[in-house]
Amino acid sequence: MNRLYVRSVNSNIRKRLEEKRQFIQVVAGPRQVGKTTAVTQVLKSLKMSYHYASADKASFESQGWIEEQWEIARLACANNKAALLVLDEVQKISNWSNIVKALWDEDTLKGINLKVVILGSSPLLMQSGLSESLAGRFEIIPVTHWFYSECKDYFGWDLESYIYYGGYPGAAKLSNDRERWADYIANSLIETSISRDILLMTRIDKPALLRQLFYLGCKYSGQIVSYQKLTGQLTDAKNTTTLANYLQLLSGAGLLTGLSKYSGSDIRKRASSPKLQVFNTGLITSQKNLSLNEIKKDKTFWGRLVESAVGAHLLNHSLIGRFNVYYWRKQSYEVDFIVQKGQKIVAIEVKSGADPGNTKGMAVFSREYSPDKRLFIGNEGLSLEDFFVTNPLDFFD
Repeated sequence: MNRLYVRSVNSNIRKRLEEKRQFIQVVAGPRQVGKTTAVTQVLKSLKMSYHYASADKASFESQGWIEEQWEIARLACANNKAALLVLDEVQKISNWSNIVKALWDEDTLKGINLKVVILGSSPLLMQSGLSESLAGRFEIIPVTHWFYSECKDYFGWDLESYIYYGGYPGAAKLSNDRERWADYIANSLIETSISRDILLMTRIDKPALLRQLFYLGCKYSGQIVSYQKLTGQLTDAKNTTTLANYLQLLSGAGLLTGLSKYSGSDIRKRASSPKLQVFNTGLITSQKNLSLNEIKKDKTFWGRLVESAVGAHLLNHSLIGRFNVYYWRKQSYEVDFIVQKGQKIVAIEVKSGADPGNTKGMAVFSREYSPDKRLFIGNEGLSLEDFFVTNPLDFFD
């Protein structure tokens, strides 16, 4: 398709930029989900002078680059009373947050009406710089992986295609050539996110271990795996704290996370074995040399893939809707996902196969925690199609 697809995040960006200058707007999300496209679409629709610049090719020590771009935008501001500066990939500049702080505060003191937007590939790495220097001066606008409803509208995909390909917009155009699609995911998304967004920006003592953890996490996505078990399957993994830190970095890059066990105690949540969960199922299937039809024949694997897709749907929506996603297990009883917003709790069980499965876990959890709502996804419950076109915030109503 030649037409540009306008995501719902655009309206949020536009609304913020039309407001009075108050905060630096940080548009943050994983690679290749359309952050730059969204901001560019909004810029073209605004009646405001702007200057866009990307630090993608600037060197790590090019601290003067930010001042240069800022001055260009200030000139536009002087001529037009108000202007907008967009800095893309700014986290690649050493000490960027302190430089931005100084320039922003200088404009505030002088009454210069220059609005600033910062785009970044990794929410976690962006926030580390933000929290150190720019506290009280910024707002984050999260941009997530594409949802099924978006891929259905723009690419014409059915649900099975979405579960298989995962919805990376840049890779979608290659979906008719599985090898090219898989190579794109491996090289332009996975390797670039790890090597440029994590290893280049963060001190990692064991980079090979971080990569191993990612690929093992994709293999076990949708499963609860103790750090001790992970240690036993990873080369040179002697410290569970290191694995937990590496998993947090992968989560910040929008690749892989570890869901905590639901508990009334925050300490117990943090100490629990993680349920590994990808943010995008394309990260799993791209590593399999199997077509969609071949994967569907493996009922066990397809069931795990569907559960990972459900988890990714919840996880990505949680970044926008500000709710938490957990799993629950007690002895042999489990519930796939627990979502919590404030005091409200929704328990979700995924039943995608021919076997309706064991629902005793839901009964045990309900007796112990009295959730506000219980949902069964698939089979006789809420259909997968209906689930994937629903915003999970609706479950709390």
